[in-house]
Amino acid sequence: MQTRRQKIKESYLLYSFKRDKVAMVSFTILAILLLAALFAPLLAPYNPYDTASIDIMDSEIPPSWTEEGDSRFFLGTDIQGRDLVSTMLYGLRISVMIGIGAVILQALIGIAVGLVSGYFGGRIDAVLMRIADVQLSFSTLMVAIIVSAIVQIAFGVGRYEQLAVPILIVIIGIAEWPQYARTVRASVLGEKNKEYVEAARVIGLDSRRIMFSHILPNTLSPVLVISTVQVANAVMSEAALSFLGLGMPVTKPSIGSLIDAGFEYIFSGAWWITFFPAVLLIVFILVINLLGDWLRDVLNPKLYKG
Repeated sequence: MQTRRQKIKESYLLYSFKRDKVAMVSFTILAILLLAALFAPLLAPYNPYDTASIDIMDSEIPPSWTEEGDSRFFLGTDIQGRDLVSTMLYGLRISVMIGIGAVILQALIGIAVGLVSGYFGGRIDAVLMRIADVQLSFSTLMVAIIVSAIVQIAFGVGRYEQLAVPILIVIIGIAEWPQYARTVRASVLGEKNKEYVEAARVIGLDSRRIMFSHILPNTLSPVLVISTVQVANAVMSEAALSFLGLGMPVTKPSIGSLIDAGFEYIFSGAWWITFFPAVLLIVFILVINLLGDWLRDVLNPKLYKG
């Protein structure tokens, strides 16, 4: 049974959401994009992975509404002759999969490190936070580039293409976990000396149960805000790595690899190959960040002005 406090909080969130038009529009757009990515095999006019349905003679066809366009391809085709609408839907699906997977991994690592560091303190806290500081001293993209390059050399390009999705999830997840660790640690430091934690110690509960059953639920608000923003950051990191040739291969399109594939042709007139995936990426990142800002503000009533 939900407590009265939880019910009031949920009612407040729903009320604040209905009052904030930016949040409602952002959520609607994000829901449409996520559903389109989830049901890409059903919505896409063509299967970009089916070589039998791809004709190289259809490469670089402009959007259908232009003078040289083809009614079969609403947004045109890429350099391989694939329908751009289809490749964007499948590419968004892969980008979302990598973004969510990377956030889950970095949250698991960061929350565990932050809980242990904040609860036990002392040398454990010093060692774990110094590791986090070292990690934070490097750019996320720099860490991802170095690890991605090493993995490609170790596995080979062919093998890397087969394992690109899980490898990118691990690379981006490892690069971003300190954000969670430092935030959770700060919350734990504020919670561990409160009365309910002292009461749990008095009745003989072990440290692991106190951390995960009592302290962790009270630190989830900032974690939720971070997770919303980190999904956008993970998708951007994947797009940047793919653009640099260290992410998804061209044979398995993501938003970043689509932008990279068409970038060298943009000045030769085939602008649509890069333009439309770039717009899709911008819109996706924008609505996630707007929702993250709303969530951050609404969970802190002193900041919220909805």
